[in-house]
Parts: sequence; C-alpha cells; structure tokens
Amino acid sequence: MLNNVIKSFFSAVGALTGFTLVRTFIHAWNLELPFSASLAIYIVSALVLAGAFYFTANKFITVVMELLDKLERFMQSMTLYEITVSAIGLIVGLIAANLISIPVSKLEIIGLPISITANLLFGCAGVGIAMHKRSEHIFDSLKENKKCLEDRPKVSSKLLDTSVLIDGRIIDICRAGFIEGEIVIPGFVLEELRHIADSSDTLKRSKGRRGLDIVNLLQKEMSKNICIENIETESAGEVDDKLLAAAVRRGSSIMTVDYNLNKVANINGIQVLNINELANAVKPIALPGDEMLIQVIKDGKENGQGVGYLEDGTMIVVEGGKKHMGESINVMVTSVLQTAAGRMIFAKPKCKMEKATG
Repeated sequence: MLNNVIKSFFSAVGALTGFTLVRTFIHAWNLELPFSASLAIYIVSALVLAGAFYFTANKFITVVMELLDKLERFMQSMTLYEITVSAIGLIVGLIAANLISIPVSKLEIIGLPISITANLLFGCAGVGIAMHKRSEHIFDSLKENKKCLEDRPKVSSKLLDTSVLIDGRIIDICRAGFIEGEIVIPGFVLEELRHIADSSDTLKRSKGRRGLDIVNLLQKEMSKNICIENIETESAGEVDDKLLAAAVRRGSSIMTVDYNLNKVANINGIQVLNINELANAVKPIALPGDEMLIQVIKDGKENGQGVGYLEDGTMIVVEGGKKHMGESINVMVTSVLQTAAGRMIFAKPKCKMEKATG
C-alpha cells in the first residue's frame, strides 16, 4: 500500500515537472502554438515524465535508503570534533556558493542548475578544507575537548539475549550498579520470549514467563537506562544470528549466559559480558587442600567417580565417590578447573586419603 502511494506521488511530481518544462521552453522561445497543439504537448510531456517517474520510483527509493544507511554509518564513525569541523566548513562553503550564485540564478533555464551545482561543489569543498585544516591552532580548544573525550573509555550499549532474561540475575546486577551505558532488549528477543511463554511444554512456558517478568522489572527499576528497540537486521536466521548481526552493526556488547553464543561472538570480535564468568569471578575460590562436606548424588562420567554440588551449583567430582552414593562425606580438593561455562572442582574422599598417608 505504502509503495503504491509513493509511486503515485512520484507520478504526480513527474507530471508537474513535464508541464513546467514545456511551459518554460514555450515562454523562453516565444513560441505561438494553437491551443490544441499546446494542450497536446502539455499532456504528452506530463504523461511521459509521470510514467518515467513512476517506473523509477522503486530504484530511486532504494538508492536513497542505501545512501542514508551509508551516511548513518559514516556519521557514527566520526567523533564530535570532526562533525563540528565538517559543519563549520559546510556552512562557510554554502555561504560562498550563494554569494556567487545570486547574479547567476536570475538567468533563465540555466540559472537554477548552476546555482544548485555551485552549492554542492562549494559545500563539499568547505567540508574537505575544514577537515584538512582541523589540526591547525584555530581548532586547538576543540582538539583538547576531543582528546578528553577520546581518553575517556567509551561505554557501548548492551544487547540482552533470551538466556540472560530467563536466567534473571541481570536484575540484581543492574540494582548493584555494575552495568554502565544503555541496556537494549531487541524486539526479536522479546518475541522469542513470548513464543517460549506460549509453549505447550510446562518447563519452557515457566521459563518464558520468568523472562517476561524480568523485562517488566527492568523497565520499572531501570527505566532511564533500558529500552526495547525493534532492530532491523539483514539476517533472517535464528535469534542468535540476528543478535550477532545487530551487535556488529551497532558496535554493541552482548550480555548472555549461553556458552556457544559466547564463543561465536568472540570469533566475530564482539565483546561479550557473560554473567557466568562474572559469577565465577566473584565466588569464593576453592584451593587444593581445602576440605568440604559434600553429598554424592550421582555417578560421574569416569568409572568410579561420584558427583556432588555446592549450594551455588558448582560441580564437585569426587574420585572413588561412586561407592558413597547418597552419603555426605568429607572431601579434600585436589584441583580446580575454571571455564566460561562454569567451575568444576575435583576432590577425593578425606578418609581414603588419610588411610593412604597412614
């Protein structure tokens, strides 16, 4: 519908352009034509240009949108100092162009094209000269401000994925004030949460509803720093693919607890804030030789191993712990394995070690 409206608008502009061109030429050359001939020329030129504008509307819109997209990326890559210098150069160039084109603009037919061309050339020249001269002393004060801004660490926005919202610890981290910058929940992540919340599987449904509850809490408690944004991406794949594409395009970080997404993001050079890594960084460190009381609750992967867990969910692999299944035993830590997916502690029953030393 919108496409047809735009095409119709272009057709109207084309028809008006054709009418104006014919009238300009007739007046410029002082042509005296019969009314019927003039009317026919007006109608034909209006129809021809209306058709031309109609069929080129889509291509024109595509080119304009691509140019705007490139301009947006270019502007985002510029510093405030560079934008200020470019704006000053553009203003000076346009002033010079208009002063020169005032007498020229009064010429019939060629006056307007020459004026437009002069504005474009002088505007571009002004921007180029200003950027080339930006290092000179007239801009020293601006350079000092620029240096201060560059020395200050840049805080990127954070894109939240589905796993972080379902996990829920993000709300406590935000309350503690450890996250700087804008927190963005992409629209496609919110849509995935809605689908999970509507699932027929009870476990998935409860996870989806928990994620939506976390979103509501974040909006209420962090209203100034958090926003839900409909981010358009070229990727038509899964939510993780869209999240990676959005992070690359915006220069944002990703917050996640998904181990695989963490790895793929690192490969693509995207900064990742993994809440599991944060939890591992602040949890108490178990050192070899430490003793603890563990309940062995299941078999390990290797023969004879038993597995237990600390209160925070850390896995304890007990060598020879299989025979103590269901029992609470004292163990001594032998080694600790730290990974992005979590921390694993390896231990041996203390009673077994005491017999060996005895």
